[in-house]
Amino acid sequence: MAPRTPDPSRREFVKAAVAIGGSAALSACLDRESDAATPPGAEPSAHPSRQHAWNDALTTDEHGNHVPPRHHLLLSLDYADDGTPTADDRERAEAAFRSLERAFARRNDGLLFTVGYAPAYFERFDASLPDSVDLPAPEALSPFEDPALDDPDALVHLASDRGSALLAAEEGLLGDRSEVNGAEMETDLSGIFAQASLAGDGRARRTGFIGAGLPAENAEVEGIPDPESVPDDAPLFMGFKSGFEKNQASEDRVTIESGPFAGGTTQHVSKLRLRLDDWYGEQDHDDRVAEMFCPVHAEDGRVEGTGENLGDDNGVGECVDDIEEHAREYGRVGHAQKNARAREDGSPIILRRDFDSTDGGEAGLHFLALQEDISDFVATRSAMNGTDLTDNPAVRQRVNNGILEYVFVRRRGNFLLPPREQRALPRPDP
Repeated sequence: MAPRTPDPSRREFVKAAVAIGGSAALSACLDRESDAATPPGAEPSAHPSRQHAWNDALTTDEHGNHVPPRHHLLLSLDYADDGTPTADDRERAEAAFRSLERAFARRNDGLLFTVGYAPAYFERFDASLPDSVDLPAPEALSPFEDPALDDPDALVHLASDRGSALLAAEEGLLGDRSEVNGAEMETDLSGIFAQASLAGDGRARRTGFIGAGLPAENAEVEGIPDPESVPDDAPLFMGFKSGFEKNQASEDRVTIESGPFAGGTTQHVSKLRLRLDDWYGEQDHDDRVAEMFCPVHAEDGRVEGTGENLGDDNGVGECVDDIEEHAREYGRVGHAQKNARAREDGSPIILRRDFDSTDGGEAGLHFLALQEDISDFVATRSAMNGTDLTDNPAVRQRVNNGILEYVFVRRRGNFLLPPREQRALPRPDP
């Protein structure tokens, strides 16, 4: 393996600029990305009603897997007033969101975004959310975690291949820039929303990235034993591809089917800390394959490199029925193997849109999942915990139990993503 150059690459620079934020970072980012213009948007009427309907806008790889935008930004916001939102606030917030849609094309090299609302937001109303929306307050989901529970009023998720698009959209929304990508902001969110105050070490502004090369270029952080250990072409810090098309729920599956929020979805966002010293220091490639996918994948050599050879299916469906036998025979079980037990009629029930992070100078993962009901995510997490497999003395609650030994939940939050028509400060009984 050739040594990596110490000079920051363009991609590494853009990632750093997104993490820093602000006008100076935006200017520097625009200079680095000046080789191509960010495509302009279209009239909002051309956009789908489902905020989470990104797949038709995303590029795909040679296997038909949807390729997520490379750079991501999560903004936690609180409604600035103590009361319930006014009609004027709703109109202005919607105008701000529509300004972004006019400014940026809805695609990887433009801008994709969603606006979600936490259970705490809806508590300000006399009415309650309808039974068709499963949105409980966040809670710990395993016996070995103690996460901080996020309760901002709103969460805005911005995503783009171009860091300059993220930073410009952020500044436009927050009132720091009146024109973005050559288009005027009709208005902004200043005075309506303010940066949220989150418990503990919660960051109201969180950033991240996903895509071949980005983790390796940003691996000089706490939690990575040696930057050279992360494969050069890995899309995530743990060295393997994710988001295989056949291992993802469809956008139809995660959409709320009935009630006043039909066409919306729920979103879970976890902040995970990665501790990969043993992952890379004590495990070889086959060990990592066994714990990420399943032991038979390792024994049969099914995963080459980062797993691109698997095409559009990680193949763990073949391992599910034998999981207890694998625990006895191999003394370990795989992460994806466990999660696949949460499928319904053979199909996944959550849609992952997670990404790595170096927020706070440590390797992390913002695990963002979409599902019709939060209970679908809870069921998937329960399968991942593998508590039912610990009767085997070799499989402990965290050791030899998928990737639990290397992943630590720091924060959890639940959100409702209403249909676009209701994304601006919705009532629980629209």
